[in-house]
Amino acid sequence: MTGEIFRDAWGIPHLRAGDAIELARLQGRVTALDRAWQLETERHRAQGTSASFLGSEALPWDRFARRVRLADTARRCLTELDRRDPETGRWLRAYVEGVNEGLAAQNASSSPASGPTGTAETAAPPGSSAAPEFARVALAPGRWEPWTPLAVWLSTHILFAGFPAKLWRERVVECLGRDAVGLFAADGPGTSGSNGWLVAGERTVTGQAVIAGDPHRFIEDPGVYQQIHLSCPEFDVVGIAVPGVPGIAHFGHTGSVAWAITNAMADYQDLYRERLRRTGAGVEALGPDGVWHRAARHTETIEVAGEDPVEVEVIETDRGPVVIGGPEGLEDGVTEPGTPPVAVALRYPPRVTGDLGFGALLPLLRARRVADVDRALDLWAEPVNVVQAADTEGGTLHRVAGRVPVRAEANRIAPVPAWEPGHDWEGWHESPRAGLTDGVAVMANQRGPAAPLGVEFAAPHRADRIAALLAGRERWSAAEMPALHMDTHLASAAALLDHVAALDALTGPAAGLRDRLLDWDRRMDADSTGAALHAAVRGALVRQLARHPAFARLAAPPACPEVFRPWLALAPRIGYALEHLLTAKELYGVDRPAAVRAALEEVAARPPAGTWGDTHRLAPWRALPPTTPYDEPALSGDHDCVLCTSSVPGLTDLAARGPAARYVWDLARREDSRWVVPLGASGVPGSPHHRDQSPLWLVGDMVPVVTDWDVLRGEDVVRGRDARERTGEFDQPGKADQPGRADQPGKADGLQEFAELHEVQEETDV
Repeated sequence: MTGEIFRDAWGIPHLRAGDAIELARLQGRVTALDRAWQLETERHRAQGTSASFLGSEALPWDRFARRVRLADTARRCLTELDRRDPETGRWLRAYVEGVNEGLAAQNASSSPASGPTGTAETAAPPGSSAAPEFARVALAPGRWEPWTPLAVWLSTHILFAGFPAKLWRERVVECLGRDAVGLFAADGPGTSGSNGWLVAGERTVTGQAVIAGDPHRFIEDPGVYQQIHLSCPEFDVVGIAVPGVPGIAHFGHTGSVAWAITNAMADYQDLYRERLRRTGAGVEALGPDGVWHRAARHTETIEVAGEDPVEVEVIETDRGPVVIGGPEGLEDGVTEPGTPPVAVALRYPPRVTGDLGFGALLPLLRARRVADVDRALDLWAEPVNVVQAADTEGGTLHRVAGRVPVRAEANRIAPVPAWEPGHDWEGWHESPRAGLTDGVAVMANQRGPAAPLGVEFAAPHRADRIAALLAGRERWSAAEMPALHMDTHLASAAALLDHVAALDALTGPAAGLRDRLLDWDRRMDADSTGAALHAAVRGALVRQLARHPAFARLAAPPACPEVFRPWLALAPRIGYALEHLLTAKELYGVDRPAAVRAALEEVAARPPAGTWGDTHRLAPWRALPPTTPYDEPALSGDHDCVLCTSSVPGLTDLAARGPAARYVWDLARREDSRWVVPLGASGVPGSPHHRDQSPLWLVGDMVPVVTDWDVLRGEDVVRGRDARERTGEFDQPGKADQPGRADQPGKADGLQEFAELHEVQEETDV
C-alpha cells in the first residue's frame, strides 16, 4: 500500500493514502519532516526532560511535568484506549510509526551516517532540509512511543483550564475577603481563548452555513497549529491539526460537515490541600474518613544542562499527584509556626479515568452530518470546549464537549481540605447545549452555554462586538468574514475614558492629553497615536494600582512553585481586571480618580512618541533564539478586541499571544473556504514556507483551501509496510517508557519566555 504527499503553493501538506491507518502513518511522517524540531521539544516537554537541553530555566516545568505524572498518565490512557477502542489504538501507532520514519529521514538528511538512507521510508524527500536547530546543538531526534501523542496532548492542555487561578482566588480571599474574588474574575495571563461564530444558511448569500473564528494562544515558532488535508477512501478532510497528534481535533471540514471550537472556560480540575506524614514505609495522607492512607511515592532524576542532576520526589495521594510542597512543605519555603507544611494535590479527569478523548478523533474524520459530529463529541474528554458545527443539509450544532466533574461549589473556587468530607467527585455533568439566535451563534469565551461549568469567563466585549457586526448585514458570504477577524474596536476602554473625562484642574499637557484621548475612535490600530496614548495611560494606571497599599499583601511573592506564579502576579491581574476595578462601587479605599489623574500626568510628562504598533509587536516563543533576529511586525488589536493580540498592561506592550490560526469554513463550496497561520506551514528556518503566510495574517488576508488534487504538486510516494509489522512494532516498551529518563533535551513551556519577555520576576513557565 502506498501513500502520497502533495503540496500546494503555500507548502501545506495534502496527503492521500489507501486507508485510514496508512494515512495516519503518512500524517506522522510529514509532520516530522515539516516540524521535527517542534516534535522533539514537545516530546521533552511531555516527558519532563527539557532541562537536559535548556538548562535550569526549564527546571520548573520539568519538576511540574514529573510531579503531575504526565507521561505516566499518557501510558494509562493508551492502555485504556487499547482496551476500549483497539482500532484507534492501531491508528495512533501508525501515526507514531510515521513520526519515527520522518525523524529518521531528518537524521539521514543531516547526517548520512546516522541511519539508513536511499529508501522512500527513511530518506528525506527531494528539496527538503533538516531542521538546523539539531545541528546547532549537536542533537539527533529521539524515538516516539505509542503513548507520546497522548502525552503531548496532555502537556499542551494540563494548564489550559487555569487551575492555578484557584491559588490566586485563595490569596484574594485571605488578603481582601471573599467579595474581592469577583473584582478579578477575568481570564488571567495563562488562559487561552478563541473567537468563533456560526452563520446559518438563512443568513448567507449561498443558503449554506459559514463557520469562522480564530483560536488565541501563545504564538510560537514553529506554530502551534498545522494546516493539513487528509484523504483516503473513507474520508477527505481539511483542517487545522496539532503537531504531534493524529487527525484533526478542533477545526475541520469534510465537505459535507464542518466544525470548530472555542475554550469553554470550564472548571474541571481540583486542588486539595493535603496533610502528609512520613513513616518507615513511606508517605501517608490524611483522608476525609479521618484515617491515614498510604500514598504512592518514588523519586526521579532530572538532568540539567551544565549543572548537577536534580532529584524530584513524586507523591500521589488518593486525590491525585502532589504538585506543590510535600511532607516537609515547600522546598524553598518557610512554614509559619503553628501551620502544617504546605502540600497540594491536583485531581484531573484523565488521571482518574484513563481517557483523553482520543476515541473521538476517527469518528470526527468520518463525520458526514452534524449528528455524526455530535456523537463523536460525546467521546470527548479534554480540554472542555464549546463546539459549533454545520452541515450541507442545514443542520447546526452548538454544544459543550468534554468531561466536567460534579462536586461541591467550594472545589471550584479554591483549594479544599483533603481531610474533610464533602469534596469527592460524584459523576460528570451533562454537556450543555444551545441554539442559534437570528441564525447566528457567537462564542468568545464569554458566559454562554458553559456558564454552569465555570467560574471565570472572558468579558463579553469580543462576543458582543462580533454579534453586533453580524447583525449589521442580513446576508453574509464566506469572503466577507475576514473583516470580522480584524476588528479593532476596544469597548473595554470606556471605563478608563469615563474616569478621564471626569477630571478637571489638570496641568496644560495633561488637559491636552485628556482631550486627545476623548477624541480617539477607540480602535487599537497599529498606526494609531490615540491607541498608543490609551495604552500608555492604562499601563501607568495599572502600575499606580499595583503599588497601592490596599494590594500590598497580594503583591508579595507567593509561596508556591515558580510554574504557578504567572497566575499569582498582581500587575497582570490588575491589568486584565482593570475594567472591573474601575467600575466597582468601592475599591478598598483606593482613590481611583486620583490614581487616574496621576497616570494621566505621568504620561503627559513623557508621552509615547509614535503609534501603537511601535511598541505593540509580535513576540513569538522559540526554544532556541534565531541565529539572526527577526524584525517582528507591528500589530493591531488588543486583549478585548476581536483582533485579540494580548499584551500585559503595565508590564509590556509586546504581544506573546494572539490568533494562532484563522479559518473560514464554507459549507456551500469547500474550495471557497480560507485559512491562515501567523508564520507558515514549515517549521524549518530558511524554508520558503517558514514565514510566507505572515504578511497575509498581519492584514487579515487568508490562504485558499485547495481540494483539487490536479493543481497540487506531488512531493513524495511512501511505500507502506506489512500491516502485521506496522501494528506490532511497538508492543514492547522502549527506553522512553522508563520514568524519569532524560535522554534528550527539550523545551520549557511558552509562558517561561513570556515571563522573561515581560520582565516579571515572579513568572516562569506554564
